[in-house]
Amino acid sequence: MCGITGFLDLQSTRTFEELESIVRPMADTLSHRGPDDFGFWVDAALGLALGHRRLSIIDLSPLGRQPMASADGRYVITYNGEIYNFPGLRKELEGLGESFRSTSDTEVLLVAISRWGLEEALKRGRGMFALALWDREERVLSLARDRVGEKPLYYGWQGKTFLFGSELKALRQWPGFQGMIDRNSLALFLRLHYVPAPYSIYQGMHKLPPGTFLRLPWEEMTPGECPAPIPYWSARKVVEEEHRAPFAGSTAQALEELDWLLKDAIKQQMVADVPLGALLSGGIDSSTVVALMQAQSSRPIKTFTIGFHEDAFNEAVHAQAVARHLGTDHTELYVTAADALGVIPRLPALYDEPFADASQIPTFLVCQLARSQVTVALTGDAGDELFGGYPIYVRTQEIWDLVHLLPAWCRRVAGKFLTLLPAAFWDRLLTLLEPGLPRRLRLQPYSEKIYRLAEYLSTSSPEEIYYRQISQWHQPLEVAREAVEYPTIITDRSRLAALPDLMPRLMYFDLGLYLPDDILVKVDRAAMGVSLETRVPLLDHRVVEFAWRLPLSLKIRNKQGKWLLRELLCRYVPRELVERPKMGFAVPIAEWLTGPLRDWAENLLDRQRLQQDGFFYPEPIRGKWQEHLAGSPRWHQHLWNILMFQAWLESNS
Repeated sequence: MCGITGFLDLQSTRTFEELESIVRPMADTLSHRGPDDFGFWVDAALGLALGHRRLSIIDLSPLGRQPMASADGRYVITYNGEIYNFPGLRKELEGLGESFRSTSDTEVLLVAISRWGLEEALKRGRGMFALALWDREERVLSLARDRVGEKPLYYGWQGKTFLFGSELKALRQWPGFQGMIDRNSLALFLRLHYVPAPYSIYQGMHKLPPGTFLRLPWEEMTPGECPAPIPYWSARKVVEEEHRAPFAGSTAQALEELDWLLKDAIKQQMVADVPLGALLSGGIDSSTVVALMQAQSSRPIKTFTIGFHEDAFNEAVHAQAVARHLGTDHTELYVTAADALGVIPRLPALYDEPFADASQIPTFLVCQLARSQVTVALTGDAGDELFGGYPIYVRTQEIWDLVHLLPAWCRRVAGKFLTLLPAAFWDRLLTLLEPGLPRRLRLQPYSEKIYRLAEYLSTSSPEEIYYRQISQWHQPLEVAREAVEYPTIITDRSRLAALPDLMPRLMYFDLGLYLPDDILVKVDRAAMGVSLETRVPLLDHRVVEFAWRLPLSLKIRNKQGKWLLRELLCRYVPRELVERPKMGFAVPIAEWLTGPLRDWAENLLDRQRLQQDGFFYPEPIRGKWQEHLAGSPRWHQHLWNILMFQAWLESNS
């Protein structure tokens, strides 16, 4: 894993040494992504500079240094990631007469580009990556990103200079960088608690979408303008094509194929010239990955878990049971509230862009624990998105089945009636009725649930119900000043996948939005913050494509997701270790905001401060803060979004 950055200044008159003096500090901001080495490549005549920070994983020798030039000198690459099938590609290329100087996957990728061209090389490779490639012959700068978006890549213009980098902090090192907050992105952040691609928190700065590459011919570059990214792999195309040609085999055959695919993906991802292990939560996904790792290893796999003393947030007991059964070399660390709270001041620098998924805190802590013994760790991310594991899929279907029984006019009237009555009324009434309510409906504060029901009654589609469920601030434009909310793959009908059934459509939304822009961002920044490379075997594109061929009945049964993945895990661990309620990787943010974080939050949510910053209307924020402090209802998720933006703004002012 590494950090990449660079620029192309169309009107540069700087010398070689001056360009180096700029690209070096840009790259040095990424030293956490690559602590082992630094490299740069400069063409002063064109104002081009490529920078690289290296975390040595494959071929630790100087022959693996970057930026790396092709043997004929035509191409120069700065690259972040791993190509897992590089041994097979190398063998194929050697059969075509190509030769190699190193044992690195970077050189294999570079030779593949020289032989087949960039797009074909990207299609043949299996891995996670972000790269910049300079074609000296045609004078074309290309950027590319892996299929699902495991590795980040930002780009954009500052005046007459095109910038790119693994993180925004590298771009901010450009002399005179003007980082104007994109208020539309901020509105989207308030809704989702992250800024999705292709947007970023800065105007004019973009994230390269997963599965695409960008070509910038030097002669055709116009300041402020970027060509449209070109897809070489499309999640939408994959889900539509696989749906039209579903898996036709038996359940037993599906289980065998999944077993083989995952074993092969994991075998490839266990290749490293440095110590390797796995993050183990004790859940279905990480346990499956660890089980298949251990099945292919002659020695105990190193596994890592953090635990909390609060039972409601602790999965360490389950992880320990799985590790004991599989015989891994297991390390667990019970962390205190003080340990978790100590991470919060680091979050703005770690995430580099406003990001408010509070599970970022335990994710960082487990990565920090793993880095004490290994340099590479496999994770179980993506099982929920691929195999229907999130309860929201079933819940959305149930809500829609219920509300659409009523005529549209009736739903609107009922929804308006529910919101006419104050929250205190509903809380008092339903508290009195609580003894007679089914246990599953005893969900205080009741008023919050009543108002949520009113929102569902006003919806016109199940997708709208889903979007409201994943939204933090349901009306972000009532909070964010001077904003217009950008569209997403959920709200832009032209980007919807042609899938007839609701739950696969929701899983597609998560594959294209939540997974790359929340889950993978969370893990990448937390791991890279401690110079740990994480790998995600479930995102081998063969596994992704196979999962989308499976009928829904092999994913969700009896309202429980990941059925086939559970059956696979039961081949390796006892069923009693598999069949348990799903737990999130959470921390008690709600309690902390009324306890040890209260003064910190009060300072960031100060009315005068909010007013002076000019990004938010203070009234709705202060209202929710006062209600949260009073204990009803709890607005911690809404407030955490605001707090993470305010903390980020403070650290980048």
